[in-house]
Parts: sequence; structure tokens; C-alpha cells
Amino acid sequence: MSINRRNFLKNSSLAGLSISGLTIPSVAAAANEKANKEFADDFELQEATIDWLQQKMQSGQYSSVDITKIYLKRIAQIDKSGPKLNSVIELNPDALSIAGSLDKERKEGKLRGPLHGIPVLIKDNIDTRDNMMTTAGSLALIGNKASHDAFIVKKLRDAGAVLLGKTNLSEFANFRSERSASGWSGRGGQTKNPYMLDRNPSGSSAGTGSAVAANLCAIGIGTETDGSVVSPSSVNGIVGIKPTVGLWSRTGIIPISKTQDTAGPMARTVKDAAILLSALTSVDANDPATEQSKGKAKKDYAQFLDANNLKGKKIGIEKSFLKGHEGVVALYKKAIDEMKEKGAEIIEIEVVKPLDDPSHAEFKVLQYEFKDGLNKYLASANAKVKSLSDVIVFNKQNEDKSMPFFKQETLESSEMKKGLDEKEYTDALDKSFNEARKIIDDIIKQHQLDAIAGVTNGLACCIDVINGDYDTGFSFSTPAARAGYPHITVPMGFVNELPIGISFFGSAYTEAELINMAYAFEQATKSRKPPKFLSPFDLY
Repeated sequence: MSINRRNFLKNSSLAGLSISGLTIPSVAAAANEKANKEFADDFELQEATIDWLQQKMQSGQYSSVDITKIYLKRIAQIDKSGPKLNSVIELNPDALSIAGSLDKERKEGKLRGPLHGIPVLIKDNIDTRDNMMTTAGSLALIGNKASHDAFIVKKLRDAGAVLLGKTNLSEFANFRSERSASGWSGRGGQTKNPYMLDRNPSGSSAGTGSAVAANLCAIGIGTETDGSVVSPSSVNGIVGIKPTVGLWSRTGIIPISKTQDTAGPMARTVKDAAILLSALTSVDANDPATEQSKGKAKKDYAQFLDANNLKGKKIGIEKSFLKGHEGVVALYKKAIDEMKEKGAEIIEIEVVKPLDDPSHAEFKVLQYEFKDGLNKYLASANAKVKSLSDVIVFNKQNEDKSMPFFKQETLESSEMKKGLDEKEYTDALDKSFNEARKIIDDIIKQHQLDAIAGVTNGLACCIDVINGDYDTGFSFSTPAARAGYPHITVPMGFVNELPIGISFFGSAYTEAELINMAYAFEQATKSRKPPKFLSPFDLY
């Protein structure tokens, strides 16, 4: 039975006055009192940075085992109970033993670098050769324990990080259905946004974004094809870096697109993200894209951070974002003014509209490359399914558990594609990738820009597993994603307790310059604040 919502609300209000007029004011007063109470989160490692944790370990106040135990307790209290964020899909049973061995090395005078003893959470589409599975959130991949570490995981271990566990994600990195709810997977369920618990943490690196924001770990790793690092970073109030494709290896990561895929750091500060970026940057013989990074990658992206790095910079701001949600636009205009105050020259440009593509070439590229890449991954994986076709069949046979809310039309349409020698694929690749690079490069050259900036994405939508995500305006991930260019988002401010980020992106291998500008903006604005785990009713 349907009913007019507006009339229903009107009639309900009238009825309420006649039946329970005496109780409504007390309910409203209680709600207001609750809303006015500041959330008291006395977590002892609240907003802890890598530098702070290293100082504490060096002084002996904490060991890596201590820190790891504290984060594990935090996960039990915040993620698995309490607000129940559901951001961690699996904990590493070896985390404490890893921390203990790193403490022993520290006592012996061996320090591997700034990540020594630092707990990190990584997305569950990244292989780890240990007691944890790699499933991309899919029930079809349950039992897949990798025979080898992903290249970046090996680098992470070599750097001395403590692999705390794996985070939930939008199943198959949000490449399963056009009506999906971001942050939901068959294996992991629905992840929540720690700022407003009925809000979506965005995908596909939803779990990493939510966990880092809620201080469940020191730092995290997500992956992105188009927006899956920067979007969850923005709506969860953290810093996210999507590197140039090829700066980090993709070997051992369940793929979508060899053209656009990359993993990237997610952290609460620009410096921590830069430290993590530096540690995992390297050429991998098994990922040809990394060959392009030779002579272009920096050994230490955090070394030259300076709060004055906006001075003299020429930044093109996306002018279409000067219209839209009034709260977001106000923050954007304020951010532009703050960049000007710090000495940046601002030029209004337009990059979103020139890249508009009614032919959906990017999606075609992803379909072809997803089928090709996933079949290659599964062929040698320790999963019971050995191809995309097998996954589709498994989901159909287990529909009540695998597809209770939305289906798998994206998997099925990708399976219909043929090989990478098809003209439809090569034409789409040229339009999506080459055209995007040309448009961006021409804009940068024409205006002699140091970076392009804009609102990262819209405010977090409400969780809706029935209808799927809805558009909240402002989307700035696609230009850099299609071109394979670096993109960093940093907190810009809040609208009604919901965080939102501002983006900086540029041409290939300009991470150092972008990080420097983002750091200067971060230091000038200090917009990051920890979540309060609010109910939507706390606003009313």
C-alpha cells in the first residue's frame, strides 16, 4: 500500500497533538539534550600519528605489542560492538607475534624505518601469505589464502609494519552491480560511516576509510580504480592518496583495470600518508607499469613538507563546483580564499565538462580489463572458483546469501566481453585514457598550473542496500582516474557533522608537489576532527 508521504507527515502531526501533546516536548527536549552532548572518546591513542607512536616506542612508554593490543581492543569496542562500524573483515592472528619480533629488533638496535612497529589495516582485495583470506568481500572467494604476499605487502613487512588485519569493502571493489550499496559485501556485510552511523562510508575502500577515521589503526591501505581511495577518504574525514598508476605495484591485488588500478595510502594526516607512500614505492618486475616510475619516484615524500608550500603556486579550481549544495559550496569558497591567503594564485577552469563522455568508454574499458584480469588472478589463486564465469554461477547458486539486496549485472555484462584485441576495447581505451590525458595536460599547459583542485565528492549518502547509492553532487575522481594521474584529498570541513574533502591532482608523477600543497592546506585549515559516532537523530 502506498501513501503520500507529505500528507502522511501532516496528518501524523495533527494526530500527535491531540493524542500525546504532553509527551512530544519531553521527547524533543531529550533529543536536543543528547545532540548537545559532546561525544566523549577517551581512547588513549586518539589521532596518534606515526611520529608520535615512534617517539613513544623509542622512549619505552609503549612497545609495538602494547600499541597493537590497544588497537585490537579498540576494534572490539568500536567495530564489533558499540557503534559496530563493521569496517574490519578479518583480524590477523599473527599480529601480536609480528609486533613482538619487531620490539625485539628495536631492543637490538635494528630499526627498519618510520613504519617499524606501526599497525596498519589493508583492504581485503590485497593478497597476504599468512592465515588471512583474500576475498574482495565475495562469498565465492571464501577460503582463498594466497600463496604469496602482494608486492606492496612484502614492502610493508620489510618496512616493519604490523599487519593488523583486513578491511571490508564494496564487493569486488564496487564492480558487481549498478545498484550496489557502497561498503556492502556478501562476506563482510555493511560498513558504516563513523561520523553518522546511518551514512554510507563510500566505496570501494569503505572499510579502510571508516577504520582509519575511527582510530582503529595508525594507517591504512585502500585501492582505487575510479574514486575508491579518494571518495571514502573524503566522506570519512581523512587524507587519501591515489598515486600515479605504476608508482605502486598491483601484483597480488584482485584487479579491475590494468589501466586505472592502484593501491594507495589512507591516513589521518598528510605526513602519515606521505610516509606510507614512500615505503611502498618500488619497481616490480611482475608489473610492467612500475617501470615508468624509474627516475620519477621519490625516496621520501615526507622529507620536504613545508606549511608555506602554497605560496607562489598556480592552482586551477573546478568552477562548476561553485554551484550546488550551499553548505559544500560555502566550504569550497572558504578553501579557495584560504589558498589565496597562503599565496596561491587561483584560476577558474573547467575539466569535468570536457571529460563528459556519453559513450561510457571508461566503463567499457573496465569491463574488458576486469574479465581479463580476474580470470588471470583466479586461474592461479587458491579459491574454489577459477574464473569470472565460476563466480557468476556461484552467486546464482547461492543467491539468498550472495545477492540478498542487489544482483550481479556488472559481472554478467563483463563476462559477455571478448579479448583485449577487440576493436570496441581499443577504441574505448583510446577515448577514455588518451583523451583524458590530453585534455588534462592541455589545461595544465594552457594555464601553467601547478595543480588542479576541486571538491572531492558530495556529502555521504544514507545507507540504502535496497535501492543502492544515490548521487549527492560533486564528483572529481574521474579525470585523474581515467588518466592514471595522481590525486590527493585532504579534509576541507564539515556540513552538519559530515566531513568533506578537497582534491589536488596533476600530471603523472607529480605526487611530491601535490602532497606539499595538500600539506600546506592541511596546516592552514586544521579541518580534521575525529568522529562522534552520531545517530541521525542526534541532529534533530
